[in-house]
Amino acid sequence: MQGNLPPEAQEKVEQLQDLQETAQQVAAQKQQAETELNESEAALEALEDIDEDTTMYREVGDLFVETSYDDAKADLTEKQSNLEVRVESLQKQEERVQEQFEDLQEELQDLLGGGPGGAPGGMGGPGGD
Repeated sequence: MQGNLPPEAQEKVEQLQDLQETAQQVAAQKQQAETELNESEAALEALEDIDEDTTMYREVGDLFVETSYDDAKADLTEKQSNLEVRVESLQKQEERVQEQFEDLQEELQDLLGGGPGGAPGGMGGPGGD
């Protein structure tokens, strides 16, 4: 299938495949971070209903270690903040990859269907975002 394409077009197809794989990885990371963020938010909400004098534990590896209410709340708040930043970063990365994918797809279409039969031309090679 790809053997019939000109070398420049084959390269674009390979780049598209790489970008598609990257997009899938970023989407999976973003989904995992969003899940963790939702869990942290739910834990913080649950913490609001707990008396501050209640004995609390947190998981450290395979152990549960006693912790204070304030430490638990501070840890969850910090985790939530970090996850919000991570989700935002992954969202931006996802958007950049999508833009690159669309630009590359357009370049490939121009190579295959644009212009008269392979006229020397306008594709400057790598370098665009």
